[in-house]
Parts: sequence; C-alpha cells; structure tokens
Amino acid sequence: MKKEAKQSGKIAKSAGTVSVAIMCSRVLGLIREQVFAGMFGAGFAYDAFVVAFRIPNLLRDLFAEGALSAAFITVFTDYDTNRSQEETWRLASNILIFFGILLSILTLLGIVFAGPLVNLLAPDFSQVEGKLELTTLLTRIMLPFLVVISLAAVVMGILNSRGKFFVPAMASAFFNLGSIIGGVSLALLLPRFGQPAIMGMAIGTLLGGMLQLAIQFPTLGKCGFRFTPRLQLKDPGLKRIITLMIPAVIGLSPTQINIFINTNFASSCAEGSVSWLNYAFRLVQLPIGVFGVALSIAAMPVLARHAAKKDVSGMKETMVSSLTMVFSLTIPASIGLMLLAEPIIHIIFERGAFTAFDTIATANTLTLYAIGLFAYSANKILVPVFYALEDTKYPLIAAFIAVAANILIINLTIDSLQHLAIALSTSCSMVLNFLFLSTVLYLKTGGYSVSYLSRGLLKIIAAGLFMAGFLIWSRSFFALQLSAGLLQASAVLLLIITVAATLYTSLLHLMGLKELTAVTAKITAKFER
Repeated sequence: MKKEAKQSGKIAKSAGTVSVAIMCSRVLGLIREQVFAGMFGAGFAYDAFVVAFRIPNLLRDLFAEGALSAAFITVFTDYDTNRSQEETWRLASNILIFFGILLSILTLLGIVFAGPLVNLLAPDFSQVEGKLELTTLLTRIMLPFLVVISLAAVVMGILNSRGKFFVPAMASAFFNLGSIIGGVSLALLLPRFGQPAIMGMAIGTLLGGMLQLAIQFPTLGKCGFRFTPRLQLKDPGLKRIITLMIPAVIGLSPTQINIFINTNFASSCAEGSVSWLNYAFRLVQLPIGVFGVALSIAAMPVLARHAAKKDVSGMKETMVSSLTMVFSLTIPASIGLMLLAEPIIHIIFERGAFTAFDTIATANTLTLYAIGLFAYSANKILVPVFYALEDTKYPLIAAFIAVAANILIINLTIDSLQHLAIALSTSCSMVLNFLFLSTVLYLKTGGYSVSYLSRGLLKIIAAGLFMAGFLIWSRSFFALQLSAGLLQASAVLLLIITVAATLYTSLLHLMGLKELTAVTAKITAKFER
C-alpha cells in the first residue's frame, strides 16, 4: 500500500531524529546505572533508592509521559490547527500554571506522608534495620522531581506539536548528565558530613530534572511562545485536557500501576530483588525508548492532526505503518536481549559491588522482561490513537485487565520463581494489553489493514529466526571470550551484535519490508551529508 509506505517515510524522519537523541539519553542512563552498580551493587542502599524514586517516577510516568502528555498534545494540536496563535499560547500558559500548582500541592502532601507511602509500597523494608527510614528520607528529597519533570513534559508537547523533536528528546540526556555529575559529586562529599552516599544520588536526580526542564526554554522561545501569567480555571481547553486525563491516569499506563504492585511483591523477596528487577528493566527500556517511545513521539502529532481534520483513514494508515516499524525494530531487539542477556549484564554491570551472582539474577530477569518488549512498544503507538480520537474508556478497561492478569500471574508463580515471577507477569500483561487494544481499535475504526501488517510481521519473524540461529551458534562458539575480561568480551559481543543486525537487516531488505527501508534510508542520508 503506497500510502502506508509514504507515511512511514514521514514518521521515520521524525522518529530517526528522536531516536538519536533518545539513544544519547539512554546511553547516559546506562552509565548512570553502571555508577549505581559499581558504587552500591544490589542490596540495601540501592533497594532503598529504587523504591524512593518509584513514588515520584510512578506519578511522572502517569502525568509526564502518560496522561498529561497525550491529552495536552491532542488539545494543543487542535488549537494550533483551528485557533489563533494567541489562543494557543494562552492555553499553554494556563496548563503550565495549573499543573505547576496542582503538582506542587501533591508534592507537599507526599513529603508530609512519605513514611506511610513508603510503608505501603514496600512494607517488608521495615524488617531490615534502617532501610525504611533511609527510603523515606530519599523519597522526601526526590518528590519535587515530579513538578519539574511534568512541566518539562508540557514544554516537550508544545515543541513536538510545532515539529521540534530533537531538543525535547535530548533534554532527558541532560537529566542523566546532571544526575551523574551532581549525584556522584555529592555521593563522594556527603559521607564526610555523616550523611549516606546514596543521598547524594537522590539530590543529583532532582538537579537532573531541573536541567531537563531548563534546557528546553531557548527552543520554546524561538517557537514564539509568550507566557501569560494568569490562571483560568474555566478555560474550555483546560477542561478538555482534564476530561481526557482523569481516565487516562489509569488507562494510559497500566505498566506503571503494575510496577507499584510489583514493588510491593519484590520487597518481600530476597534482598537485592528490587535492584535486579530495576537493572533489568532499565536495560529493556533502551530499545523501548529508542524505538517505541521515539516512534510514539513522532507519530502522536501526526495522529492528532489527522483527528483534528477528521481524517480517520489517514490516522489508520499512520498507525499501521508505525506498528510495522515498531515490530521490525523491537522483535530482533527482544531476541538479542533474551539470547545474550548474561554477557550483556556481565559487561555492563559486573564490577565493584556488583557480583557474578547479581549478573545471573539480573540476566534471568532481563530474559523474561524482553518477552513483552514488542507489546510494550506497540502500546506506545496504540494508546495515543484512542486519545487522538478522544476515547479513553478502552485504555481504561485494558488497564484493569492488565493489572488483574499481573496480580494473578504473580500469585500463581512467586513461590516458585520469586522475583522472576514479576518480570514474567509484566511481559504477559503487556501482551494481553496489546491484543485487547489492537482488537478494539480494529472494531472501533471499521478495520485497518491487517493483511499489510501480517505480511510485514511474517517477514520480520522469518528474519528474526535466522538471526536467532546465528546468535545461538555464536554464543556457544565464543563462550570463553564472552566471559573473559571487559575489553575482550565487549569487542566480541559488539562483533556478534553487528553481524546479527546486518544479517537481519539484509534479509528484510531482500524480502522488501518498506518500513525498514524507510528507516535505513533516513540513517544513510544522515551519514551522506
């Protein structure tokens, strides 16, 4: 279908730009995790940090990367398409003020009730002396992160709607940079004053969030934004955003709800379980960010613009093209993470306080998380379609189904699998979520091109199986080198991944997958300049 191929080129261009920026951010994020692994390993201090950060981060994912982002872009794009520039900028200013005040109030309440919140999230921490108190302290330090990062998401939505993708995506790299530099400096300094080193990493996280917001202001000014310091609670645009957000807070991010539940379960497992789960999930977030989030960010304004023009046909073409592209990138990533989990963890994390035992535990977790990678990334495309159509009830239903499935699977498997049950249940609930949303969307929109999507998926699976065979052989052939020193193991792993990716891409080109051709054409064009 020519329209899908044309649409894929358009989205691939924006997604390619975003992917470069997100790749920088994710690499810096990986370095940040390496710092944590080397300094704190998997156990008391890092378990406390992960749980403490989970509270503002859970709300961040729901507000910044979920409900607020999707609802704001939908309404802002409608204003930008059908209203005057003055009305559009007035809406943006009103949203910044309203959510700045609302989230500040939530943050203050969170600081006051940090103790009960931590006890609710990780009740078993009270059984380890000092762990609950440390987690509460870190929570109070990091809660203001919610305010700055949510405002950064609004600014990102404005810039994305205006066709500016690189700077907002790169802003998260500055978050990691601020976290690393500020956090490590303070972690080395604070013990001299009798404070725990992990407290420095918490302050560094807050500094990184401030930097992520500030770095976007110059580009926002260049877009013509003019701030109007006036709160208008009766603004119809604000009401529309809140109307979309209320069910979306639950419906858009079932994974985040599950993470809250999973943390509670993980805190009851062996010490280090929270850390192993977090390190593994951070790794799986690399392809999610580079592929799923990048394509979602690029596709969302296009979907919203189709919706504003009542162009349902164009919206379906954009969605099918985006899904095919997501599958072509995430399925091989899943295969690679599952088959190379142990050498990847060994090379990235195994040093300092992070032991060989931690490597095996984290690798096993990563393997199970990778199963749901394609579904997690695909949901990043599907959910914004519902919000572009201003229909939030189905993502809400999907959320309840995913949460129920997550709880059921964990309860059935946690005694035998321990923390691995949590990774397995997360992947299964995401796959179920994807199947539900894609089916409902098919029925709701009068059908989309399943045949086009299926043909692409068959090609992707065929190429993926060839790649998997190569990875299994190479993992066995280079077993000694992959378990050797850092430099040798890294070089061999890089060689294996490069050959596998080349084999996979070549096979898909021979089979004529247009979406992958569009992506590689944009990358090639960048290097030819």
